[in-house]
Amino acid sequence: MAIRTLNRFSGFHLFESSFLRILTYTTQQIRSCSRSLHTPIKEGSEFPEGAHYRQLISLANLLQRYGFPASQLHDFLGKNRFLLSFSLSDVEKSLGILLSFRLSQNHLVSVVSSCPAVLELGFLRKWEIGFSELAFSSVSQLAIRNVLEHSRRFQLDPVHLRRSLQALKGVGFSDETMIRILEELPRAIVMNEGEFRRRIDFLEEIGIRRDELDGICHSFPGILGFSVEGRLIPLFREFIDLGFRMDEFRREIIRDPRILSVELGELSRCLELLRTLKCRLPIKEKIENRGILRACFQVKLRVDCLCRHGLIRRDALKVLQREPRSIIYELEDIEKKIEFLRDRIGFNPCCLTEVPQYLGVNFEKQIVPRYSVIEHLRSIGGLGTEVGLETLIKPSRLRFYNLYVKPYPECEKIYGRFSGEIEVKTRHPVGLWKLFKPQSYPNSKEDLRNIKMFMESLV
Repeated sequence: MAIRTLNRFSGFHLFESSFLRILTYTTQQIRSCSRSLHTPIKEGSEFPEGAHYRQLISLANLLQRYGFPASQLHDFLGKNRFLLSFSLSDVEKSLGILLSFRLSQNHLVSVVSSCPAVLELGFLRKWEIGFSELAFSSVSQLAIRNVLEHSRRFQLDPVHLRRSLQALKGVGFSDETMIRILEELPRAIVMNEGEFRRRIDFLEEIGIRRDELDGICHSFPGILGFSVEGRLIPLFREFIDLGFRMDEFRREIIRDPRILSVELGELSRCLELLRTLKCRLPIKEKIENRGILRACFQVKLRVDCLCRHGLIRRDALKVLQREPRSIIYELEDIEKKIEFLRDRIGFNPCCLTEVPQYLGVNFEKQIVPRYSVIEHLRSIGGLGTEVGLETLIKPSRLRFYNLYVKPYPECEKIYGRFSGEIEVKTRHPVGLWKLFKPQSYPNSKEDLRNIKMFMESLV
């Protein structure tokens, strides 16, 4: 009986301890939330911060219903405490207006995360009227998002947008080009017609026709954001000093207007790299077959690609200089190789400075089969030492086959290069050897007699 009473008392004691721990933890969480919102706690009061806490929870639930990730809400609301001063019904109306702009869930979350002040109801109601007055048949989600963010940060209203669009239309741009400008260059909202005119006049002075301007600005709207005196004229002078002809310069701008995005002095470094390349003649001819100016721009694009993945500009130039074949490959192929190197093989792209040959080999025929063989051998414990990127890429195909494929028959199908199932195509048609076989003639009696006499003379 005493033991049963003691057990009941112990169970009650454990329950009481657990309950007290839960109550203490809940109180601490409420107090920490209150401190993060700068709400003072007064002694002797029964949680005066409860109203703010309930407001916080309601706002978090509302944002979560509209697609905000729950894992990001705590940091988002902690950094934007001013949202608690908004009425919950006003925030819901603001989110409804954003959805009426045909914004997708991802765009809605992005615009509110990057600029939470757009949730102000009065601001969105002005832009609801402003967007409805646009003469466009359709406006892209990206353009609406950029206009809202830019106008909220710089206290702009729909009047600025209408004035800017009228200036663009006066220059002669189509509706599609104007939408592209709002997508890529939202600060065009505050530019006037005179600023647009100066850039258009410069392009006409270097030989661009008026009917070509719309396509150029649609392809690269950023050109309207460049300063004529501070950027375009010095860049044009650099092209001339490097020896490029005016017609070549005009042709390349029409083909790819992004060539005007090069920094001052950047094209000179690319040209110097091309002049000092040490490679086989066929590779050099492929690089320069469409002109030196285009080859310089292709080098610039690949340097930018490598820099986006963590290399500094000097190392990126060294990689291209040591592996000129990478200039021949398309940018999509280089991006695919770097992503495979980082995500699948597990190496930092900065290691390309040590093994630049990785960018010069074929992705489908060499990189993927070799990596698949090494992964299979690693899974069965067939590797004595770890295989680095240099060991993976530098050996010839036959040497790699002899080292890692030939001793393991199951790797034949994975590697594929020397697999027995692959039919080796002969260089000549079957039976061609018969055409080169000397014609035979029957021996006559005189021939047999001569042969017999010759053999007797040898005895």
